[in-house]
Amino acid sequence: MSFPEDRPRRLRRTAQLRRLVRETRLCPQDLILPCFVAEGLSERRELSTMPGIFQETVDSLREMAARAAEQGVGGLILFGVPARKDATGSSAWDERGIVQRALTSLRAEVGDQLLLFADDCLDEYTDHGHCGVLDERGEVDNDVTIELYGRIAVSQAQAGADVIAPSGMMDGQVGAIRSALDEAGSTDTAILAYSAKFASCFYGPFREAAECAPQFGDRKGYQMDPPNRREAMRELELDLLEGADMLMVKPALSYLDIVREAKDRFELPIGCFSVSGEYAMLKAGARAGAFDLRSAVMESHLSMRRAGADFILTYFALDICRWLGEEVGSSYDIAHERLE
Repeated sequence: MSFPEDRPRRLRRTAQLRRLVRETRLCPQDLILPCFVAEGLSERRELSTMPGIFQETVDSLREMAARAAEQGVGGLILFGVPARKDATGSSAWDERGIVQRALTSLRAEVGDQLLLFADDCLDEYTDHGHCGVLDERGEVDNDVTIELYGRIAVSQAQAGADVIAPSGMMDGQVGAIRSALDEAGSTDTAILAYSAKFASCFYGPFREAAECAPQFGDRKGYQMDPPNRREAMRELELDLLEGADMLMVKPALSYLDIVREAKDRFELPIGCFSVSGEYAMLKAGARAGAFDLRSAVMESHLSMRRAGADFILTYFALDICRWLGEEVGSSYDIAHERLE
Protein backbone atom coordinates (compact mmCIF):
# COMPACT_ATOMS: atom_id res chain seq x y z
CA MET A 1 0.00 0.00 0.00
CA SER A 2 1.40 3.37 -0.93
CA PHE A 3 0.92 6.50 1.10
CA PRO A 4 0.77 10.09 -0.16
CA GLU A 5 3.86 12.17 0.32
CA ASP A 6 3.85 13.73 3.78
CA ARG A 7 3.36 17.47 3.35
CA PRO A 8 2.33 19.08 6.67
CA ARG A 9 2.95 22.50 5.13
CA ARG A 10 -0.34 22.17 3.26
CA LEU A 11 -2.16 23.17 6.43
CA ARG A 12 0.02 26.24 6.93
CA ARG A 13 -0.53 27.74 3.50
CA THR A 14 -3.26 30.28 4.28
CA ALA A 15 -4.49 32.14 7.35
CA GLN A 16 -7.82 30.32 7.13
CA LEU A 17 -6.15 26.89 7.17
CA ARG A 18 -3.87 27.85 10.03
CA ARG A 19 -6.88 29.08 12.01
CA LEU A 20 -8.83 25.91 11.35
CA VAL A 21 -6.16 23.57 12.75
CA ARG A 22 -4.76 25.78 15.50
CA GLU A 23 -4.27 23.72 18.67
CA THR A 24 -4.00 26.49 21.24
CA ARG A 25 -6.11 29.63 21.56
CA LEU A 26 -6.00 32.65 23.82
CA CYS A 27 -9.31 34.14 24.98
CA PRO A 28 -10.20 37.03 27.31
CA GLN A 29 -11.79 34.72 29.86
CA ASP A 30 -8.42 32.95 30.24
CA LEU A 31 -6.89 36.11 31.72
CA ILE A 32 -6.77 37.52 35.27
CA LEU A 33 -5.60 41.12 35.67
CA PRO A 34 -3.39 41.93 38.72
CA CYS A 35 -4.25 45.31 40.26
CA PHE A 36 -2.67 47.40 43.00
CA VAL A 37 -4.98 49.53 45.12
CA ALA A 38 -3.35 52.02 47.48
CA GLU A 39 -4.49 54.14 50.38
CA GLY A 40 -3.66 57.81 50.58
CA LEU A 41 -3.57 58.55 46.84
CA SER A 42 -5.55 61.41 45.35
CA GLU A 43 -5.04 59.99 41.86
CA ARG A 44 -3.58 56.85 40.32
CA ARG A 45 0.25 56.71 40.15
CA GLU A 46 2.20 55.10 37.31
CA LEU A 47 5.01 52.75 38.34
CA SER A 48 8.50 53.62 37.15
CA THR A 49 9.54 50.00 36.58
CA MET A 50 6.24 48.96 34.97
CA PRO A 51 5.20 51.59 32.43
CA GLY A 52 1.46 51.45 31.84
CA ILE A 53 0.74 49.89 35.26
CA PHE A 54 -0.52 52.00 38.16
CA GLN A 55 -1.19 52.05 41.84
CA GLU A 56 -4.93 52.69 41.72
CA THR A 57 -7.33 54.54 43.97
CA VAL A 58 -10.60 52.82 44.78
CA ASP A 59 -12.34 55.08 42.27
CA SER A 60 -9.86 54.51 39.44
CA LEU A 61 -9.96 50.78 40.18
CA ARG A 62 -13.71 50.80 39.65
CA GLU A 63 -13.19 52.36 36.23
CA MET A 64 -10.57 49.75 35.35
CA ALA A 65 -12.85 46.94 36.49
CA ALA A 66 -15.71 48.23 34.36
CA ARG A 67 -13.39 48.32 31.34
CA ALA A 68 -12.11 44.83 32.07
CA ALA A 69 -15.65 43.47 32.36
CA GLU A 70 -16.62 45.09 29.08
CA GLN A 71 -13.64 43.47 27.35
CA GLY A 72 -14.44 40.04 28.74
CA VAL A 73 -11.48 39.62 31.13
CA GLY A 74 -11.95 36.63 33.40
CA GLY A 75 -11.24 38.46 36.64
CA LEU A 76 -9.09 40.78 38.76
CA ILE A 77 -6.69 39.92 41.57
CA LEU A 78 -6.14 42.64 44.17
CA PHE A 79 -2.96 43.57 46.00
CA GLY A 80 -3.29 46.17 48.73
CA VAL A 81 -0.91 49.00 49.61
CA PRO A 82 -1.97 50.22 53.07
CA ALA A 83 -1.15 53.55 54.64
CA ARG A 84 -0.27 51.89 57.94
CA LYS A 85 2.08 48.95 58.47
CA ASP A 86 3.06 47.15 61.65
CA ALA A 87 4.94 44.06 62.79
CA THR A 88 1.95 41.73 62.35
CA GLY A 89 0.38 43.32 59.27
CA SER A 90 -2.88 43.87 61.14
CA SER A 91 -4.46 46.08 58.46
CA ALA A 92 -4.58 43.01 56.19
CA TRP A 93 -7.67 41.66 57.99
CA ASP A 94 -9.22 45.01 58.93
CA GLU A 95 -12.80 45.12 57.63
CA ARG A 96 -12.09 48.71 56.58
CA GLY A 97 -8.74 47.80 55.02
CA ILE A 98 -7.89 48.96 51.54
CA VAL A 99 -8.52 45.60 49.83
CA GLN A 100 -11.76 45.03 51.74
CA ARG A 101 -13.08 48.46 50.73
CA ALA A 102 -11.99 47.89 47.16
CA LEU A 103 -13.70 44.49 47.00
CA THR A 104 -16.97 45.95 48.27
CA SER A 105 -16.74 48.79 45.76
CA LEU A 106 -15.92 46.48 42.86
CA ARG A 107 -18.76 44.12 43.67
CA ALA A 108 -21.15 47.07 43.52
CA GLU A 109 -19.61 48.19 40.21
CA VAL A 110 -19.39 44.95 38.23
CA GLY A 111 -21.66 42.51 40.07
CA ASP A 112 -20.89 39.01 38.87
CA GLN A 113 -19.39 40.07 35.53
CA LEU A 114 -15.86 39.60 36.90
CA LEU A 115 -14.36 37.11 39.29
CA LEU A 116 -12.74 38.93 42.20
CA PHE A 117 -9.55 37.33 43.53
CA ALA A 118 -7.81 38.58 46.67
CA ASP A 119 -4.14 37.94 47.38
CA ASP A 120 -3.72 36.59 50.91
CA CYS A 121 -0.30 37.44 52.31
CA LEU A 122 1.30 39.80 54.81
CA ASP A 123 4.30 41.24 53.01
CA GLU A 124 2.41 44.34 51.81
CA TYR A 125 1.20 44.99 55.35
CA THR A 126 4.19 44.31 57.62
CA ASP A 127 6.72 47.00 58.43
CA HIS A 128 9.56 44.51 57.86
CA GLY A 129 8.29 43.34 54.44
CA HIS A 130 8.27 39.61 55.15
CA CYS A 131 5.29 37.37 54.42
CA GLY A 132 4.53 36.55 58.02
CA VAL A 133 5.00 37.32 61.68
CA LEU A 134 8.61 37.11 62.87
CA ASP A 135 9.79 35.16 65.89
CA GLU A 136 12.51 36.19 68.35
CA ARG A 137 15.20 35.04 65.88
CA GLY A 138 13.83 37.27 63.11
CA GLU A 139 12.48 34.31 61.15
CA VAL A 140 8.91 33.85 59.94
CA ASP A 141 6.79 31.92 62.44
CA ASN A 142 4.90 29.53 60.19
CA ASP A 143 2.07 28.50 62.52
CA VAL A 144 1.26 31.97 63.83
CA THR A 145 1.33 33.28 60.27
CA ILE A 146 -1.12 30.79 58.78
CA GLU A 147 -3.60 31.55 61.55
CA LEU A 148 -3.50 35.18 60.43
CA TYR A 149 -3.88 34.11 56.79
CA GLY A 150 -7.16 32.52 57.86
CA ARG A 151 -8.33 35.80 59.40
CA ILE A 152 -7.39 37.66 56.23
CA ALA A 153 -9.28 35.18 54.06
CA VAL A 154 -12.46 35.48 56.11
CA SER A 155 -12.42 39.28 55.95
CA GLN A 156 -11.79 39.22 52.18
CA ALA A 157 -14.56 36.72 51.56
CA GLN A 158 -16.99 38.78 53.63
CA ALA A 159 -16.04 41.85 51.59
CA GLY A 160 -16.92 40.09 48.33
CA ALA A 161 -13.95 38.02 47.13
CA ASP A 162 -14.90 35.00 45.02
CA VAL A 163 -11.44 33.45 45.31
CA ILE A 164 -8.75 33.69 48.00
CA ALA A 165 -5.20 33.38 46.68
CA PRO A 166 -2.64 32.61 49.44
CA SER A 167 0.85 33.51 48.20
CA GLY A 168 3.10 33.30 51.27
CA MET A 169 4.34 29.71 50.72
CA MET A 170 3.82 28.80 54.37
CA ASP A 171 3.42 25.11 55.23
CA GLY A 172 -0.25 24.27 55.81
CA GLN A 173 -1.58 27.64 54.61
CA VAL A 174 -4.27 26.19 52.33
CA GLY A 175 -5.66 23.91 55.03
CA ALA A 176 -5.71 26.74 57.59
CA ILE A 177 -7.52 29.05 55.18
CA ARG A 178 -10.03 26.39 54.14
CA SER A 179 -10.85 25.67 57.78
CA ALA A 180 -11.23 29.37 58.61
CA LEU A 181 -13.50 30.00 55.62
CA ASP A 182 -15.67 26.99 56.37
CA GLU A 183 -16.02 27.90 60.06
CA ALA A 184 -17.07 31.43 59.03
CA GLY A 185 -19.72 30.09 56.67
CA SER A 186 -17.82 31.00 53.48
CA THR A 187 -17.90 27.44 52.19
CA ASP A 188 -18.44 28.57 48.60
CA THR A 189 -15.33 30.77 48.52
CA ALA A 190 -12.68 29.09 46.38
CA ILE A 191 -8.92 28.92 46.98
CA LEU A 192 -6.32 29.51 44.28
CA ALA A 193 -3.08 28.24 45.82
CA TYR A 194 0.25 29.75 44.86
CA SER A 195 1.52 26.19 45.14
CA ALA A 196 4.84 26.44 43.34
CA LYS A 197 6.07 29.99 43.93
CA PHE A 198 9.77 30.19 43.24
CA ALA A 199 12.27 32.64 44.79
CA SER A 200 12.69 34.52 41.52
CA CYS A 201 14.57 37.64 40.45
CA PHE A 202 11.55 38.54 38.30
CA TYR A 203 9.55 39.92 41.24
CA GLY A 204 11.53 43.17 41.45
CA PRO A 205 9.00 45.57 39.90
CA PHE A 206 6.17 44.09 41.99
CA ARG A 207 8.00 45.07 45.14
CA GLU A 208 7.96 48.70 44.02
CA ALA A 209 4.28 48.44 43.12
CA ALA A 210 3.22 46.80 46.39
CA GLU A 211 5.86 48.62 48.50
CA CYS A 212 6.83 45.31 50.08
CA ALA A 213 10.57 44.78 49.64
CA PRO A 214 12.01 42.98 52.71
CA GLN A 215 13.78 45.38 55.06
CA PHE A 216 16.40 42.70 55.74
CA GLY A 217 17.26 39.27 54.41
CA ASP A 218 15.25 37.66 51.62
CA ARG A 219 12.39 35.21 51.08
CA LYS A 220 14.43 32.23 49.99
CA GLY A 221 13.70 30.46 53.27
CA TYR A 222 10.03 30.02 52.35
CA GLN A 223 9.75 30.51 48.59
CA MET A 224 10.90 27.61 46.40
CA ASP A 225 14.46 27.11 45.18
CA PRO A 226 14.39 27.55 41.35
CA PRO A 227 16.30 24.32 40.51
CA ASN A 228 13.73 22.05 42.17
CA ARG A 229 11.16 20.31 39.98
CA ARG A 230 10.25 17.34 42.19
CA GLU A 231 9.76 19.59 45.20
CA ALA A 232 7.34 21.67 43.15
CA MET A 233 5.25 18.57 42.48
CA ARG A 234 5.16 17.81 46.21
CA GLU A 235 4.04 21.36 46.98
CA LEU A 236 1.28 21.15 44.37
CA GLU A 237 0.05 17.82 45.73
CA LEU A 238 0.06 19.04 49.33
CA ASP A 239 -2.11 22.04 48.42
CA LEU A 240 -4.49 19.76 46.52
CA LEU A 241 -4.80 17.51 49.58
CA GLU A 242 -5.38 20.49 51.89
CA GLY A 243 -8.38 21.64 49.85
CA ALA A 244 -7.15 23.97 47.11
CA ASP A 245 -9.61 24.41 44.24
CA MET A 246 -6.99 25.65 41.75
CA LEU A 247 -3.20 25.41 41.64
CA MET A 248 -0.73 27.98 40.34
CA VAL A 249 2.89 28.18 39.24
CA LYS A 250 4.78 31.47 39.60
CA PRO A 251 6.60 32.88 37.62
CA ALA A 252 5.47 31.67 34.20
CA LEU A 253 8.05 31.86 31.42
CA SER A 254 11.02 30.34 33.24
CA TYR A 255 8.86 27.58 34.75
CA LEU A 256 6.74 26.28 31.86
CA ASP A 257 8.15 22.79 32.44
CA ILE A 258 6.53 22.91 35.90
CA VAL A 259 3.24 24.07 34.37
CA ARG A 260 3.31 21.19 31.88
CA GLU A 261 4.04 18.55 34.49
CA ALA A 262 1.41 19.95 36.84
CA LYS A 263 -1.18 19.80 34.05
CA ASP A 264 -0.27 16.20 33.29
CA ARG A 265 -0.29 15.06 36.94
CA PHE A 266 -3.18 16.90 38.59
CA GLU A 267 -6.84 17.17 37.66
CA LEU A 268 -7.42 20.60 39.21
CA PRO A 269 -7.33 23.74 37.05
CA ILE A 270 -3.74 24.95 36.63
CA GLY A 271 -2.82 28.63 36.39
CA CYS A 272 0.41 30.55 36.00
CA PHE A 273 1.40 34.09 36.91
CA SER A 274 3.26 36.08 34.27
CA VAL A 275 4.99 38.29 36.80
CA SER A 276 6.09 41.91 36.94
CA GLY A 277 9.62 41.23 35.71
CA GLU A 278 8.28 39.42 32.65
CA TYR A 279 6.05 42.40 31.91
CA ALA A 280 8.95 44.85 32.36
CA MET A 281 11.26 42.70 30.23
CA LEU A 282 8.86 42.57 27.29
CA LYS A 283 8.12 46.28 27.55
CA ALA A 284 11.83 47.18 27.67
CA GLY A 285 12.70 44.90 24.75
CA ALA A 286 9.97 46.40 22.60
CA ARG A 287 10.99 49.95 23.49
CA ALA A 288 14.57 49.15 22.52
CA GLY A 289 13.36 47.95 19.12
CA ALA A 290 14.28 44.29 19.72
CA PHE A 291 10.81 43.07 18.72
CA ASP A 292 7.19 44.11 18.27
CA LEU A 293 5.42 44.23 21.65
CA ARG A 294 2.13 42.82 20.44
CA SER A 295 3.76 39.87 18.70
CA ALA A 296 6.00 39.11 21.67
CA VAL A 297 3.17 39.27 24.21
CA MET A 298 0.85 37.08 22.16
CA GLU A 299 3.57 34.51 21.47
CA SER A 300 4.72 34.33 25.09
CA HIS A 301 1.19 34.01 26.47
CA LEU A 302 0.26 31.36 23.93
CA SER A 303 3.30 29.43 25.16
CA MET A 304 1.81 29.47 28.66
CA ARG A 305 -1.49 28.10 27.39
CA ARG A 306 0.32 25.54 25.22
CA ALA A 307 2.29 24.39 28.27
CA GLY A 308 -1.02 23.60 29.96
CA ALA A 309 -2.11 26.72 31.85
CA ASP A 310 -5.90 26.92 32.02
CA PHE A 311 -5.66 30.59 32.97
CA ILE A 312 -2.98 33.27 33.21
CA LEU A 313 -2.53 36.09 35.68
CA THR A 314 -1.00 38.81 33.52
CA TYR A 315 -0.50 42.57 33.52
CA PHE A 316 -1.08 42.46 29.77
CA ALA A 317 -4.69 41.26 30.16
CA LEU A 318 -6.31 44.45 28.87
CA ASP A 319 -3.80 44.78 26.03
CA ILE A 320 -4.40 41.21 24.94
CA CYS A 321 -8.16 41.70 24.97
CA ARG A 322 -7.83 44.84 22.87
CA TRP A 323 -5.60 43.07 20.36
CA LEU A 324 -7.95 40.11 20.19
CA GLY A 325 -10.83 42.47 19.56
CA GLU A 326 -8.93 44.02 16.66
CA GLU A 327 -8.42 40.60 15.13
CA VAL A 328 -12.04 39.54 14.76
CA GLY A 329 -12.10 36.75 12.20
CA SER A 330 -8.35 36.27 12.40
CA SER A 331 -6.25 33.52 13.95
CA TYR A 332 -7.51 34.27 17.48
CA ASP A 333 -11.19 34.48 16.41
CA ILE A 334 -12.60 36.44 19.30
CA ALA A 335 -15.89 36.86 17.45
CA HIS A 336 -16.76 33.21 17.96
CA GLU A 337 -16.00 33.45 21.68
CA ARG A 338 -18.33 36.42 22.05
CA LEU A 339 -21.15 34.63 20.24
CA GLU A 340 -20.87 31.78 22.72
